[in-house]
Formats: sequence, C-alpha cells, structure tokens
Amino acid sequence: MNIENYVSQIVKNAKASSRVIASATTAGKNTALHHIAEGIISSAAMLKAENEKDIIAAQKAGLPEPMIDRLRLTDSRIRGMAEGVRQIIHLADPIGEVIRGHTRPNGLQIQKIRVPIGVIVIIYESRPNVTADAAALCLKAGNAVILRGGKESIHSNIAIYRILTSALEKAGLDTRCIQLIEVIEREAIDYLLRADQYVDVVIPRGGEALIRTVVEKSTIPVIKHYKGVCHTYIDEFANLKMAEEICFNAKVQRPATCNAMETMLVHEKVAPVFLPPIAKKLQDKGVEMRGCNVTCNILRNIKQATDEDYYNEYLDLILNIKVVKILDDAINHIAKYGSNHSDAIVTDNINNAMKFTKEVDSAAVYINASTRFTDGYEFGMGAEIGISTDKLHARGPMGIEELTSYKFVVYGNGQMRN
Repeated sequence: MNIENYVSQIVKNAKASSRVIASATTAGKNTALHHIAEGIISSAAMLKAENEKDIIAAQKAGLPEPMIDRLRLTDSRIRGMAEGVRQIIHLADPIGEVIRGHTRPNGLQIQKIRVPIGVIVIIYESRPNVTADAAALCLKAGNAVILRGGKESIHSNIAIYRILTSALEKAGLDTRCIQLIEVIEREAIDYLLRADQYVDVVIPRGGEALIRTVVEKSTIPVIKHYKGVCHTYIDEFANLKMAEEICFNAKVQRPATCNAMETMLVHEKVAPVFLPPIAKKLQDKGVEMRGCNVTCNILRNIKQATDEDYYNEYLDLILNIKVVKILDDAINHIAKYGSNHSDAIVTDNINNAMKFTKEVDSAAVYINASTRFTDGYEFGMGAEIGISTDKLHARGPMGIEELTSYKFVVYGNGQMRN
C-alpha cells in the first residue's frame, strides 16, 4: 500500500463530506448517534473479543500496566461509551445558534452564528473509547473527523469504527464524515499533519511525547492536551476527614488518568495530624510516596522527593507530598511545577478558597472536590474529545461547543459604505 496516496484520499474525502455533514439536520445526526449507542451495546461481546487481541499483544510487548488499563474494554466501560453517546443525543445542537446579535445605526443587522470547524484530525493513544467519543461529538457538531488511534488498540478501534459506519449508513448520512486510519505505520501521521489544504485542526490526545511530536511536525493548528500534573492543597482550615477522602479518591480511584492527583500539598499546621492517617490509607492501596524534608520527618518510611519528581505525571500509584508554610507557597508551587490542568484546595475558609481559584491558572480549579471530575462526561457535556491545557481556542474538557467556530451573518437592505 502507498501510504501517502491512502492518506491523501482520506483527507480529500473528509473535506468533501464536511460540506455535507455541516448541513445535516439535528434529527439525522441524532438518529445516527442512536444507532451508534445501540450498536455498541449489541456488539459488546465482539468488542471485548477484539479488545482482548490488543490486550494480549500489549502484554507480550511489555507495555506498562497503566497503559494496559487504559486500553482495556470492560462491560462497564462499554456501557459508559454508549451512555456518553446517548448524552450527546440529548444535548442541544450548537450549529446555527445565534451567539449574539445587534443592529448598527445604519440598519445593518449583524449576527454571530455558531458553525462547524470543518475537518478535524484526532490522534490518540491507548483508550479505544476515544474512537466512539470523538466520532460522536464531531458528528453532533457537524464536523468531518479523521481518527488515528495507536497501534496498541488497532483491533478495538477498527471494531468500533465498523459500528460507526454502520450507524451512518442506517441514518442515511455520508459515511466519509467519520474515517479511521487503519494502518499502523507512523508515516501516516506525518502525511496527515501536512494536509493543511484539507484539515482545519489537529487534536492530539495521549502522552506528552506524542503531543510534542504532533506540535513540531504539524502545519495545521493544534489544540494541545499536555500532561496532567494535578495538585490537591490541604489548607490549615480544611475539614481533615473530607480532605482525606478527597485525596484518596484523587490518587487511587483511577491513577492512570490525566486528572489524577500527582502531588499533595499540605499546610504545616495540619501536616502532623493529617499525614499519618492518609499515608496509611494510601500505603494500604500500594501507593509509593515521595516527600519533602518535613514530610519525611513525619512519615519516616517514605522516599525523599527530588525536584524533578514534582514535574512528573506518574499515571501510576506514586504520589509526591510537600508541606508548605502558607497558601501562597502552595500557589507558587503549582505555578512552577503544574501543567495548568486541574488543581484543588480543601478548605472551609472562603477567602482562601477564592484566592486559590483566582491565582491558580489551571483549566479546572476545585474547592473541596476531587480533581478526578475534570471530564466531559462528569461535567455534563456528554463524551469529550480531550482536556485542553491551551487557552486558545478551547480550554478544559472539550465538548460540542469547543468543536465549533463561528461566522458573522449580516442582513442589510441596500447599505453601502461611504
């Protein structure tokens, strides 16, 4: 197979179909989404069988357990995929929405109208559910999408893709509006990233190395999702029982996700009381802890944290702990080592809470809640494309609205500019 020709045909098909899907009715798009959700549920056994091929190959290749966990399709994750699609059905169709409008003194009526972006390329690793999530969101937002998953999930992705194309056919929509790159050669990505004549935006979703490679090679605008170095700060005015439960959830509930806590910051006034019980609870779950000097004096059996550790996105049962003197120290630590993803404060002091939310420059900032909620599904947006750590054009969980642009529609009755 000539990969350049293969990719060239796909991007040309996507460009042609983008004009068609942009004009699709809400009813037509929702019908396709309904068939996607139904197809995912009815094909659960087939999806698990194909996914098992990927799991076996990943284990043979010696991939780390966190990556294998992200790769695995369980019954609950398959149901979650379908439920995410169903949520999108019930969301308002953004296309054609009048964002705002006004009338000029000369009588011109100017409206800002929401429209699809056009052709979107999604490059992602591990999680096969992204295939369904991304396709469903792009479809509802009237975009054509080209999906390129990792080779470790190729069987799972192809299986899900077959469900997607079948659903489009049943709904009478152009099947070219959702396409999957079915070759695993990295050369295909290089050709995709140079197709700026046909593709409007690239969204990479995966490890930091993947994203930096995409940014370096792409001639197309990229919406980045860099690493998630997430923090939870336990204030001197925190409810310590609540803090313990929040930190445990943020680290242990699913450590391989980008919104899991990587560093726990603790005020020095509560550290001697707070650290021993939370450390035992974390240790019982197999969490390896690395601490600053003060932390190591309180918890004698943990490793010393290095400066480099504080920059790490572990995606594993490893946690940094640092004791700080004041709230400003916590905020400054997050500014230096964080990734502008998700950070939390646990406190009953409203002034401290407001200062934290104002000065911590992250896509999601929490008061008395786990960072694990940074997710399109949990935010009520249906599934998500990813979590952008950019500030342009989207930030945080990317749902339907973040997959649109806008244009100005101007109504006149003969006005001419002097």
